[in-house]
Formats: sequence, structure tokens, C-alpha cells
Amino acid sequence: MRLSRRAGAGSSKPSASTRSGSTNAWEGPREVAETTPNPHLNAWRVFLDGCRQASSQVSSLLPSGHLTRINGLVMEAAGLKLPLGSSCRIIPPGGSPIEAEVVGFHGERLFLMPSEDVYGLSPGSRVVALETPARPPRIGSPPPARRRSIDRAKLVPVGNSLLGRVLDGAGRPLDRLGPLRASALRPLQSRPVNPMSRAPIVEVLDVGVRAINALLCVGRGQRMGLFAGSGVGKSVLLGMMARYTSAEVIVVGLIGERGREVKEFIEQILGEEGLRRSIVVAAPADVSPLMRLQGAAYATCVAEYFRDQGRQVLLIMDSLTRYAMAQREIALAIGEPPVTRGYPPSVFARLPQLVERAGNGPEGGGSITAFYTVLAEGDDQQDPIADSARAILDGHVVLSRMLADAGHYPAIDIEQSISRAMVNLVSPAHLDHIRRFRNLFSRYQRSRDLISVGAYVAGSDAQLDQAIASYPRFEAFLQQGLGQRAGFADSVAQLTSALGIPPERS
Repeated sequence: MRLSRRAGAGSSKPSASTRSGSTNAWEGPREVAETTPNPHLNAWRVFLDGCRQASSQVSSLLPSGHLTRINGLVMEAAGLKLPLGSSCRIIPPGGSPIEAEVVGFHGERLFLMPSEDVYGLSPGSRVVALETPARPPRIGSPPPARRRSIDRAKLVPVGNSLLGRVLDGAGRPLDRLGPLRASALRPLQSRPVNPMSRAPIVEVLDVGVRAINALLCVGRGQRMGLFAGSGVGKSVLLGMMARYTSAEVIVVGLIGERGREVKEFIEQILGEEGLRRSIVVAAPADVSPLMRLQGAAYATCVAEYFRDQGRQVLLIMDSLTRYAMAQREIALAIGEPPVTRGYPPSVFARLPQLVERAGNGPEGGGSITAFYTVLAEGDDQQDPIADSARAILDGHVVLSRMLADAGHYPAIDIEQSISRAMVNLVSPAHLDHIRRFRNLFSRYQRSRDLISVGAYVAGSDAQLDQAIASYPRFEAFLQQGLGQRAGFADSVAQLTSALGIPPERS
């Protein structure tokens, strides 16, 4: 400004010739800046583009801590704060990473449960959270929405491509048929279902087993327990239902069982025909308790996906007792006190959370009909897990060791078995036949000792005489070979025949 005033010869305003001339001191620098290219501009643009590309390829900064202690199954970490259920990775110096999950905390310490062997870990191993932290909001922008616990859940693969595959508890293939091509991902844990949105159980599910179809009718969306000791044929019965059922999709969860049984169940019991429409989730006894819990949750998650697609699903889980034992191992390891025969309270809280995920969907949708095996320790039907499962399920089928020892298969104890939804599924005539069968069968069993020793005199009791005459037909009716299929209609017809009722009266 001072130079311009001096050029105007003492005038406070520049002359007209100066304002319009090409040598105007005001306009000169502006014209030079507009017409002369900046030699550094392109270099800056190239530099900024490179920074943008590099920042897009860099992963977000993850919080980390360090491993301080390993006590049995549980590891302790410090320097890291994560919510329950979060996943993390433990990176030992010079070793392979191990994935773990937060199962508890105390003060500034986190309790972690590994999903695989912990051999090779050393004190001070780095613990990294797998969850990407939310970025802080910019100045003037609204605060981010509060994250729900379901949003932090693990995502597992689901979809039609899983049919015919055998997976582990984390969704990784075990059948060596190549990688999964899942069409969707779902959270491992789901929200509780509103009970008012469930459709009622009004339709019979044909399971292909004569004794269950005729005497213990199972409805679509029903949750049944299969109570048995070890070695009484529960796996064979499950395989028969999986092979002969009318359900569209079958999900099998082999949780905590022997690893040898996984291949035998698939090849010998389920068979090629059953595997074609099945998904098998296997978490045998030699995996960590965390993977056993995840295996049961994953099998239920896959069943929920197909139910939401409007399909009829049969969920078979063997066994619910091993699931409870896995939760007991974790709970006791983090310091939860035992209350009932060594089981902590969290076990009895987790059982209904898992079972209630099965059942019917909304009206007109799909359903999950579930069979959970319950291993009665020492054939004790009053075992805490058996007693708790009996209270939360919609019925139970009890397998008898005495019948199995006598070569009676399937070894179903009709007297101790019940289906709570059967009254709403069958006709009054069918229900009357079931009551008559049970009455005569029970009457014979109560007098079995007298009959065996010859102490009963024929003609003394008309009802017992009828039971004695009918028992051979009853026993043949309750037995069924592994390769035999009995449809629902055929089972009902054979029930009336075993009772000696003419077809026209049935």
C-alpha cells in the first residue's frame, strides 16, 4: 500500500492511467500468481495422494495388554479393558497366535479362556483385542450410538452351502472338502425370542420311529429331551430320526463326545442320504471347554438361520450334559462357587438360554424341533442336569438300560416318557388308543414278577388277562430295526393293530 501511494506522486488515490495500465502495482502480483504455475503444486498433490492410499491400507490401532498369569484353564491379562464375550489374540514372542475370549474380570485383570492349546505361552505375551475400537467423534458431530452387547458378538458363517458339511465350533471345515462359501454371517449369540411372537405347536413332525410317532407324538417346534445312560443306544436313535424325519434341514451338534463317534455317526448312522440335508457341528471332548460351548451355540445359530428362511429344521444335540460340564469347567476356573453337586449357578442359567432359542418362529414361518440328549450319570434320573433339563423341555424320552441289555431296541421306556404337546396334536381317538396302550402295558409291568414265577392264576383279573394276551404284540410294536422306517400314518395303524382294534373302529 505504501508503494502504491508513492507511485501516485503524493496523491492518496492512484491515477486513472495507473489503475488501467499493465504496470499497476496492485494488480501486478495477482496476475503473476494467476498466470505463473507453482512448480511445487503437482508434487504436493502426488504426495497427498500417496498419503491417502497408505492410510487406507493401515489397520486401526488396537488396544493391547500383556499376559500375567496362567492358572489351569484360565489366563489373566493386564493393561487391557474389554467387555465380557470379547475376542482377543495372544501373541507369544516367536510363537503362533492363540485366540481367546474374555470370560470374566477382577479389578484391572481380565480372565481369558483359550480356544486351543496354550503350550508355548510365556509371561508377558502380548494380548491384542480383535475388536476394532470406535473412532472418536469429530468436533461438532453427534456422539456415536451406544454399542449393544449383541453387536460385539462373534460372527459365524451360515447358508445353504453348509449342507452336507462337517464343521467345528468356530465354523471351520473338518471334512477336507475345501473352504466354506457361506452366503451370510450371523452373530453366535442371539437375542431372546418374544414368547408372544411364537406360533403354537399344532402340527405333527414325523420322525420315522414307530414308538415316538404313535405314543410320544412330537410337534413342529417342540423341544424334547433324550435321557439315557452311556451305551444304551441314544446315538442310534438319533441317527434313525435324522435319517427318516420329514424335516427339510437337519442340524447335528456333537458336543463333548468321543472323537471316534463323530466319524462313525456320520458314516454309519447318519449315512450319505442323511448327510446330504444335514449340517454337522463337532466339538469333541478333547477341545477346550470354550469351543464346546461355541459348538452348541453355533449349531443353534445355524438352525435359527434356516428357521428364519421359513424352513422346518430338526436340531439334534448330543449332549446337553457335556455342554453343562463345559460351562462348569469355565465357571469353576474363574472362581464361581459350586452349589449343586459341583455345578455353579451359571450352569443352570445357561441351559434355558440355549434351549429357548429353539422352537417355532412367527406365524407362517419356520420351526426348530430340537432333541437334546441328557446323559444321566449312573442312570440317575435325579441328576441335577437331568432334573433341570426335564423342567425346561417340552417332554422327554427315557432309554432304559434293562431294555438295552435284553436286546430291545430302541430301548424306550414308555412308562417314564412323555410328550407335553401331544394332547394338542392328535385326534381324540388316537389319544384314547395311547391311554389304553399305556394302561395295559403298565398293568403287565406291575405284575411281571407274579407272572414270571407262575403265582398268577388266569381269570383272577380280566384287565391283567388282557394285558398278558396283548404284551407280545406290544413288545413287537415297540421294537424297530435301524434300517426300518415307520411313517406317522403307518405307526398309528400299527398301534390300533397291536391293541386288537379292527381298522373300521379305529
